[in-house]
Amino acid sequence: MRDYVVEFKNPYTFEGEEFSKIDLSGLENLSTKDLIEADKQFNTSGQMALMNEMTTGYSCIVASKATGKPVEFFEGLPAGEGLKLKNTVMGFLNA
Repeated sequence: MRDYVVEFKNPYTFEGEEFSKIDLSGLENLSTKDLIEADKQFNTSGQMALMNEMTTGYSCIVASKATGKPVEFFEGLPAGEGLKLKNTVMGFLNA
């Protein structure tokens, strides 16, 4: 199994709780239905892309489904951490 833990450079605070990393290993448990729902959520959010899996917004939605954390958790990450998240999700989706 691949390592899906994204380590943060600095602690990240969300709703009063501090995080130093996020474990995305739940990506391995997603179903095709989960990805279809993520596509629908991405499209209804007003975002558009030729390839959803290449966008940061879609990666936040998929990460939310994999972890059970709200999408706002991922949308609030500092940009550098958001890019690490996107690269991890993209790596999983394109493996």
